Amino acid sequence: MGEKMKLISAIIKPFKLEEVRQALLDYGVEGLTITEVKGFGRQKGHTELYRGAEYTIDTLPKIKLEIIADSAKVNEIVDVISKSANTEKIGDGKIFITNVEEVIRIRTGETGTDAI
Repeated sequence: MGEKMKLISAIIKPFKLEEVRQALLDYGVEGLTITEVKGFGRQKGHTELYRGAEYTIDTLPKIKLEIIADSAKVNEIVDVISKSANTEKIGDGKIFITNVEEVIRIRTGETGTDAI
């Protein structure tokens, strides 16, 4: 133990997924988890019309990416995500970075950075 690992969680607009994923692959990220999520921020939500009735959608579809990385690579990965996910419009998302205490590969039992 003693190795520094981080969890990078990024919430992005769904239509940016392929661009961000490709940019991360081009950078050298070897694995990531992709989850469809819903949420809201400053943009709140929006009103839609369905079969003549107006209703408010207060959560918007988003994509959550999760990457475990060596802390030495975090700034570069964050830069890749920021550049490829940016539309310069409200609701582009956020990036969260948290400490990871341990990673264990289920198949081999490898731990730490060997497991990421």
